[in-house]
Amino acid sequence: MQRVLRKAKHKGLQRFFETGSAAGVNPQHVKRLRDRLRFIDLAETIEDINVAGYKLHSLQGDRENIWSVTVSGNWRITFEFKNGDAFILNYEDYH
Repeated sequence: MQRVLRKAKHKGLQRFFETGSAAGVNPQHVKRLRDRLRFIDLAETIEDINVAGYKLHSLQGDRENIWSVTVSGNWRITFEFKNGDAFILNYEDYH
């Protein structure tokens, strides 16, 4: 599997991606996090992540160039996507 996730702000998300350890993430979000990270990891273009239910969208204002996918409720994975690579992932409730 090609690894294109370059860096995560959220240490729990980074550990989950690298080792599968759910320590540091909401246990109720594990399946959705795994699915979404897989899509982000394998994506060659941002359109590859535009999957029904993920609610992919770009953020505005001071978060321009940041993309977001829904995990559950207000929880999102946010990231930059350039040249087929995802950078500075975060797992956050920004609402």
